[in-house]
Amino acid sequence: MSLVTLIGVVAAFCTTISYIPQIRKIWATGETEDISLKMFLILTTGIALWVVYGVLQTDAVIILANSVSLAFLCAILFFKLRNVFRGRG
Repeated sequence: MSLVTLIGVVAAFCTTISYIPQIRKIWATGETEDISLKMFLILTTGIALWVVYGVLQTDAVIILANSVSLAFLCAILFFKLRNVFRGRG
């Protein structure tokens, strides 16, 4: 593995796992009021586009890291939207 690839893998790992504390907090408390829906929708769109970019570039690191990030973001958005529709947004 080249140094450039290793840096990419470590960067991808760090940014991907950064969502875990937020998901754990939401899971434990059920609260999403402090989360910006607009920001998470924009971020989710951006991450989805990174997945597409990774596919077009056939870059496994970009595809894998951003696919996992996208799954985490979708989980956060699920809870946020559920609370919005319940009036607890």
